[in-house]
Amino acid sequence: MRIPFGSRERARERERGRTRTEGEGSGPRRGPARPRGGSDHDRARRRRGVARSLCAVGCGALPALAFPAPGLWWWAYLSLVPWLLLIRTAPGARRAGLDGWLGGAGFVLAVHHWLLPSLHVFLLPLAALVGVLWLPWGRLVRSLLGGAPSSSRAAAALLAVPSGWLLIELVRSWEGLGGPWGLLGASQWEVPAALRLASVGGVWLVSLLVVAVNTAVVLLVTVPGRRAVGVAGLTVCALVAGTAAWGVGAPGERGTVRVALVQPGVYGGPDAPERRLARAEELTRSLAGQRLDLVVWGETGVGVDPAGRPELAARLAALARAVDAPLLVNVDARRADRPGIFKSAVLVVPAGLAGERYDKMRLVPFGEYVPAREVLGWVTSVGKAAREDRRRGTAPVVMTLPASGSDAARGLRVGPLICFESAFPDMSRRLVRDGAGLLVVQSATSTFQESWAPAQHASLAALRAAETGRPIVHATLTGVSAAYGPDGRRIGPVLGTDASAVAVRELPRAVTTTGYVRWGDWPSYGALVVVGAVCAAEGARAFRRPGPGPRVRRARTGRG
Repeated sequence: MRIPFGSRERARERERGRTRTEGEGSGPRRGPARPRGGSDHDRARRRRGVARSLCAVGCGALPALAFPAPGLWWWAYLSLVPWLLLIRTAPGARRAGLDGWLGGAGFVLAVHHWLLPSLHVFLLPLAALVGVLWLPWGRLVRSLLGGAPSSSRAAAALLAVPSGWLLIELVRSWEGLGGPWGLLGASQWEVPAALRLASVGGVWLVSLLVVAVNTAVVLLVTVPGRRAVGVAGLTVCALVAGTAAWGVGAPGERGTVRVALVQPGVYGGPDAPERRLARAEELTRSLAGQRLDLVVWGETGVGVDPAGRPELAARLAALARAVDAPLLVNVDARRADRPGIFKSAVLVVPAGLAGERYDKMRLVPFGEYVPAREVLGWVTSVGKAAREDRRRGTAPVVMTLPASGSDAARGLRVGPLICFESAFPDMSRRLVRDGAGLLVVQSATSTFQESWAPAQHASLAALRAAETGRPIVHATLTGVSAAYGPDGRRIGPVLGTDASAVAVRELPRAVTTTGYVRWGDWPSYGALVVVGAVCAAEGARAFRRPGPGPRVRRARTGRG
């Protein structure tokens, strides 16, 4: 049969088209040339992504306003709502994780912005590193709150979202990641109900309550079909706070102890250690005749180790005799009996050095040592990082005051903490379990005088007092110095960062053992169980979900 010429050519053209469609013997198909930089749609999509990323960083920074110095404690109960709303609208789990990561970095930057003089640009990669902890939290939030969650998922969110946040706080409380500074529950240090709650479960239980309220508000305002779950969540939170406020009694008091806080003030320059010591001596002598049980100096009040300087030890003992009370001074120097620089709390009595000494155990990263100095030692050239690493103490110490002083304070046992250590709930709990009846924090925030750091640091003592049911004094070199009773209530006004003065506070002594001292960090174990259960349920659901069917080759029409 003869095929017309035109038909033969058309058949050849169809065969060539089929070959190009199947990719056999030909190069890749080229679409129409795109304009440089992508299409308008691609550029708009990238702009939306950048805007969303910046929004995530800003939303994560909002909770910082609940902490001192702004001190908007009530804002903590709403501060996570914008961030949660952003995450729940993420187009996918990957974007939700990114929103969590960027928001976490914004939170770290906002809460720790006062570290810029010490870390400079290194604070940015540090915030990005710690912010990774919020990446799985973002995915958790979207999985439970995204779209139109069922009643069971909404109820699970009220437990799992706060639990996930608490696990983040526990991980970043590791000293190497910056320690437990900026725990969300710490913003409630002035709220009596929160302090009573802390006496049961520590600051961790307060953080759980704060995040639970934020989660319930999100359910209330964004998921119309689940508003009942949001109302129920808010009701339960209110009942928990009310039960803590009226059902958990304040620690039982027995006698008082009179403590003096000596704050020399800011003294810079090459002769600063000598001037600080001279001013502290002058202020201490002014306390003569005030029937004191203890005089506390701030951190680095003494620049050399008195154990190796008999004349300095005699000078301090003379001060103790002048005020008829023991002195707890703080030494930042090379120890006389071992190599290296230590920060130490040293007890001085009228007869001389008492022999009781506590060396700081948990050091400030970059401020007192540089992690992996052989790799990161360059940061000392761009900031105020430690030029030489401080050495660590090996064990906490509880000191017993001598028999002098008032009858009520006779035999009082004192648990010292140095600066950064007051952020760690487990350290104060350990001291109380070892018999401490009074907690003492010696601090210096001179590098950060004009920032939020001094006020934030002083506020931590209120949480430690409420958790342990023991009075606590926070004595600083430059302010803020404050004292708190065993219920976390502040006793008397504070000494601000512009003060060079002394303050005498009469603190109630307590003998009650709080729930937190008894049971420890039980909220963290509960949070771990909740998050584990949610992850197991999601895994089981994914396992039961039918997989995709066998792939069938797509049919090709006659037109190719």
